[in-house]
Amino acid sequence: MRLCTIMSGGKPVVGVKPGNGKIIDLSKQMPRGPKTVVEILAGGKKVQAEVAKACAKPKPAALVSEKSAKYLPPIPNPGKILCIGLNYRKHAEETKNPIPPYPVVFCRFDNTLVAHNGKMPRPSASDQLDWEAELTIVIGKKCRNVPKEKALGVIAGYACFNDGSVRDWQAKSGGQFTLGKNFDGTGGFGPDIVTSDELPPGAAPLRIMTRVNGEVMQDSNTDDLIFDVPTLVHELSKVMTLDPGDIIITGTPSGVAMARKPQPWLKPGDVCEVEIEKIGILRNPIVQGA
Repeated sequence: MRLCTIMSGGKPVVGVKPGNGKIIDLSKQMPRGPKTVVEILAGGKKVQAEVAKACAKPKPAALVSEKSAKYLPPIPNPGKILCIGLNYRKHAEETKNPIPPYPVVFCRFDNTLVAHNGKMPRPSASDQLDWEAELTIVIGKKCRNVPKEKALGVIAGYACFNDGSVRDWQAKSGGQFTLGKNFDGTGGFGPDIVTSDELPPGAAPLRIMTRVNGEVMQDSNTDDLIFDVPTLVHELSKVMTLDPGDIIITGTPSGVAMARKPQPWLKPGDVCEVEIEKIGILRNPIVQGA
């Protein structure tokens, strides 16, 4: 199942994508049905089957064109946005960092999220806005201390993320990542969440790419993660309870602007696309920000 959140009638609603260029507005197709993507994901196979059945014969009034839809992040306000740094070997090498012996973890906040087709601002405080294509894990079950062999069972689905990074601000506060990763609107998320049953276990192997103005900048595969999806869920759940709708952003491959000579930082007028095989394409135009 492919789920998104769109604006309809001035409010956010669940969108279900049947794969024909249309989005089914669930608030019109199933008025008494789930009101959020998280509710569907947390409901597991039972609720997802009910939604699929309700959407089998779409009502004409419930159909929206994908091209004209006004997207929101598929989960507009995740309870936790947990990010993993330096999780592809070649990316660690290109940034002249050692291969981490344990996942490098930092946090984003929901003010940073920007939807598919949403404008990603280059902040006025810096001209060093960089791209980072990343696979996103979406948690579907409340869990703690999850054994590695059971970790895939708590994952509801996966999505694309562009972990937009303001590089000079990453270095301003002792080299930790928080400031450089939390400028408003620098975290592209979407357009959809694809449920786990439609993808390989752990969402690997899947090709992952970034394009800027059509030029390929990153091209790798999710099976190159240093710490794979089950490991990340296992380790993070040792520390904290993971709740439905929490997201884990798993790291980026090599090919970032910071490691290039010259450094082609994102600038107003650019269009940045993140594509993950079988999940989709996340597109964000770059604009001048505050």
